[in-house]
Formats: sequence, C-alpha cells, structure tokens
Amino acid sequence: MKRLVLSILVRNLSGVLSRVTGLFSRRGYNIDSLTVGVTQDPTISRITVVATGNDQILDQIKKQLAKLYDVIQIIELPEGESVYRELALIKVEANETTRPAIVETVGIFRAKIVDVAPDSLTIEITGDFPKIEAFIEILKGYNIKELVQTGLTGVTRGIADARQFN
Repeated sequence: MKRLVLSILVRNLSGVLSRVTGLFSRRGYNIDSLTVGVTQDPTISRITVVATGNDQILDQIKKQLAKLYDVIQIIELPEGESVYRELALIKVEANETTRPAIVETVGIFRAKIVDVAPDSLTIEITGDFPKIEAFIEILKGYNIKELVQTGLTGVTRGIADARQFN
C-alpha cells in the first residue's frame, strides 16, 4: 500500500467538497486525511487529500478527480519534495505542581500555550505527524481533557509545482 498526497485546486463554490468526497465514497476509496481552505485567490479553494492504496487505485483516484468539472488542477505532493504539516490543539489538566513540567515540555517541542486557565493549559503544536504523536504521548501523563487535530496539509518545495495531472 502506498500513500498519495494530492493538492487539488477547485472552484470555491457550494457543493464542490461534496462532489470530491462523493467520488471517493462511490468508488469505495478511503480518505485518510482531508483539509480544505481558500487560497490567495478567494475564488479558488485547495483541498489536500491523503489516500492509501495500490498503484492502480491511486492512479484511478487521480483520473476520476481530473474528470470533475470544478477541479482546476491536481498536484501530487510527493514525500521529500513537499512540506507537510498538521496542527493539534490539546487541553491538558495543569495545576501548580504539574504546570512547570508541562511548560518545559511545550518549549522542548516548540509548541505554544494559547490559553491558560486555573486548572488547564491549551497548547498548539504544528509539525509532522510523528512530532505531534510524540508530544501527545508525553502529555497523556498529565491527563488530556480535549484533543483536536487537523488533517495533513502541504505544498511543494521551491517555486515549481510538483507533478500535475490536468
């Protein structure tokens, strides 16, 4: 099984996300991760999709996406040639005894405390999946109250686009 990361530029219109995800569900393909956001052009959105499968399935996903009317461009984001990031917000229990150790751990991982309450800290961390998972594992010892993670998002390295399919 291989992992495929696609950056799909689409028209920023109602129903586009539903059509893209519908393509996956109708054909029985699984989406491992999905992020969506508007680009520097407010008429265009970028959908980052992560899927796994054999070569035939991944090739079929690219071909089917290219057929959708609202898809402007499909860019493969290969590992090593792309920058990937994820984001997590973690609310962890923190009292006067545990707070210094949590703050130290936040510093080591280059995370950021974004909210302080008398009984908790909310921490923001960005990075690749292994970094975020390692951070979460350490914080489990401090009683995580809430955890929210985004899916993967990415861009190609340098100025040139990666492999384009349409």
